Amino acid sequence: MKSTLLLLATMMIPIFSSPAAGSLYNIPLQNIDGKDATLKPYQGQVMLLVNVASHCGYTPQYAGLESLYKKYGAQGLVVCGFPCNQFGGQEPGSAAEIKEFCTAKYDVTFPMFAKLEVNGEHRHPLYVALAGKASPFPGDIKWNFTKFLVGRDGKILNRFDSKVKPDSPEIIHAIEAALAAKP
Repeated sequence: MKSTLLLLATMMIPIFSSPAAGSLYNIPLQNIDGKDATLKPYQGQVMLLVNVASHCGYTPQYAGLESLYKKYGAQGLVVCGFPCNQFGGQEPGSAAEIKEFCTAKYDVTFPMFAKLEVNGEHRHPLYVALAGKASPFPGDIKWNFTKFLVGRDGKILNRFDSKVKPDSPEIIHAIEAALAAKP
């Protein structure tokens, strides 16, 4: 009986455990153009993952995010935007409209992905990993432009609230430390 329970418990672990460090890269996504994607192309880089919206008081942070991407991209930073319409309906547009807005208004060149949900019953698996119970920074996303910093090894290093601007010393220091760290 004991061995049967142990076997059952072992078999259930993958169902209830969160993704291991590094497996963020294997979570199925879609890019902003609707093509299947993952974060695998960014393995070995430092990632700043951000839920974004086009009609939010924090939307001007797109400029700061793009500035970070341009400043630190050659050193290994990639910024990834994940549109979300869960906060006040502030991302109502289609993928094409979101892409047009980001490129025309903020000259965004960092990777953008398809709209997803960051909270609730339909929370995307990426956000289960980033903010779920097993995350080092668990808890529901409170608003648009919440930022997660992920190290070169795929481990979640930090979480920054919406009000923390991309050019804040807090984010700059964290990015620079992550870029300097050996994987």
